[in-house]
Amino acid sequence: MCLNIGEAAGCIYRLLDSGESNMANLKNHLKENGFDSQVAFMAIGWLAREDKICMTKNGNSWSLSLK
Repeated sequence: MCLNIGEAAGCIYRLLDSGESNMANLKNHLKENGFDSQVAFMAIGWLAREDKICMTKNGNSWSLSLK
């Protein structure tokens, strides 16, 4: 499972390397790459714990970017 979370974190990192993304786009991108929403949230937590991402709340949605 940990390997799967790490792969999803890498997928998120590569997506954010091209610019900011909101949670809906991020979850859709991960779904297209074979990851479910639970793994998506764990991967976001992984990147947040490593201090790799910034999270900003815009109204009712969240946007993520690399630091």
